[in-house]
Amino acid sequence: MSGIFCSLRQLSVTYGRGAAAALDSVDLDIAAGERLAIIGESGSGKSTLARALAGLLPEGAKVRGEMLWPALGHPPRPGRDFGFVFQDPGSSLNPVLTIGEQIAEGARRHLGLSWKQAYARAEELLERVRIPQPDKAMRAFPHQLSGGQRQRVAIAAAIAARPALLIADETTSALDVVVQAEIVRLLDGLVREDGMTLLFITHDIALVSGFVDRIAVFRNARLVEAGPVRSVLSAPKSDYTAALIASHRDLATPPLIAEELP
Repeated sequence: MSGIFCSLRQLSVTYGRGAAAALDSVDLDIAAGERLAIIGESGSGKSTLARALAGLLPEGAKVRGEMLWPALGHPPRPGRDFGFVFQDPGSSLNPVLTIGEQIAEGARRHLGLSWKQAYARAEELLERVRIPQPDKAMRAFPHQLSGGQRQRVAIAAAIAARPALLIADETTSALDVVVQAEIVRLLDGLVREDGMTLLFITHDIALVSGFVDRIAVFRNARLVEAGPVRSVLSAPKSDYTAALIASHRDLATPPLIAEELP
C-alpha cells in the first residue's frame, strides 16, 4: 500500500427533505492497494457509502462533506477508474445480450479497443474468473449460467477496463457458503494480481476476517470504528463491534477463505 486513494471528510447523505441521514459525518481514509471491509447491518449506511463513492446515488440525494481522490487527481470515472459488483448479478447483466458482448463492451468503450480485441480480452477475463469453457460461455446468455457463474461474469465485467478501485457490495450474500468462499478467494486473487484497491461491503464480519487488511464498522449511518483487521477483532473499541464479533461463532474456527485455500 502506498498513499491515500480516497479521503472522506464529514461525508453525509440524505435521501429526502426531513429524512434521517443515510450516512452521517463520516471521516475515513482508504489506502491505495488495500482491501477494506465495510461492515454493518441493514440500514447502517454501508451501501450508501459505496454508491456515494461510485457516484451512483439516486437523483435528489443530498451530499455534504468532501470526497477527495489523491491517487487519481480527479473524481473517479464510472467503469474506468472503478468497477462495481452488485449483490444480484441478475440486475446488472442484460438478459438479451451474450456474456461476451457484456464484458467486451466495457473494454471497448474505456480502453479504446476494437471489438475483436475487446472480445479477446473478454474471453481472457472469463478464464481468469474460472468460468468453464470460456469460449462457449462467451456465446451464452445470463439465464444459462448458475448464480455463482453469473457473479463471476459480473466480476469479469467490472474489471474489464482495469479499474483502480473495485467495489463489491454484498457480492456473496445470495450465494451458499461454499460458493461464497470461492468468490471471496477469487476477488482476493484478482485484487492482488492487478494491484487494485478493494472495498468489500458485507454484514458478515466472519467472512472477511481472513482476507482483508482493515475493517470499518458502521451503525445507524455513522462510522463506529476502523482499524487493522486483527486489532479490531482482538480488541474492539466499540461495544457494538464486540457484539458483532460475539454473534459469529465462525470466528472461533478458521476463516472461510483459509478453509478453501490449498
